[in-house]
Amino acid sequence: MDLRVEQLTAGYDGRTVVDAVDLVVESGQVVAVVGPNGCGKSTLLRTMARLHTPRAGRVLAGGADIASLGRREMAHRVALLPQSPQAPEAVTVAGLVRYGRHPHQGLFRQWSREDERAVERALDATGTTALAERRLDELSGGQRQRCWLAMALAQETPLLLLDEPTSALDIGHAVEVLELVRSIAASGRTIVMVLHDLAGAARYADTVVALLDGRVVASGPPRTTIGTDLVRELYGIETEILFASSDGAPVVVPAGRAAPAV
Repeated sequence: MDLRVEQLTAGYDGRTVVDAVDLVVESGQVVAVVGPNGCGKSTLLRTMARLHTPRAGRVLAGGADIASLGRREMAHRVALLPQSPQAPEAVTVAGLVRYGRHPHQGLFRQWSREDERAVERALDATGTTALAERRLDELSGGQRQRCWLAMALAQETPLLLLDEPTSALDIGHAVEVLELVRSIAASGRTIVMVLHDLAGAARYADTVVALLDGRVVASGPPRTTIGTDLVRELYGIETEILFASSDGAPVVVPAGRAAPAV
């Protein structure tokens, strides 16, 4: 399912945070949204998930304006994994993943064998089957993040929105999560994720979208989009851009603060 954002504008308390953003994500693609703190990345994701009402513009999921969808239909199309998800105390991994099936429940539709199979598929896809009966609070950060992804997968939506899925993870666990994201996309799901890690965005995303002050200032394949000028504009630092010998992905090496503009 494709995702289209058209002239989306959103904000808080009279302040514009996302300003006339356009974005097209084709089915099965991974888009990484990058930019400095406070540039509007999370607000953009929350508005795309209909947790925040836009001032202007619209979001189309599979051609349907999400503003026109019922709650159940919306939950069948789009899943959001927020930046700091909260779980009930002492919940097991299996219990957490089952929460992903709530949009499929209803007055005349209770827990079924199909729900159980969806949970099993999500656990298997994220490599967390062996952790199913463990408590979430007993696990490492990387394990927990894979469990949260399993919950989002269990919802079985074609569109996944991930807000900083590698936040607070060491480099090993971050790579583990990003490789999982890539494998999820290979199964046909469409993913938009907010990342601070430019190297991760360059290697694992099909498209990088750079935000600054709520506006898109660059968008395209990582190899042609991430460069010294863009990094200077976003973060105010000078860099060297190297290219990985394995696949040509750009690697950003900081070289100090940029000189102030004269």
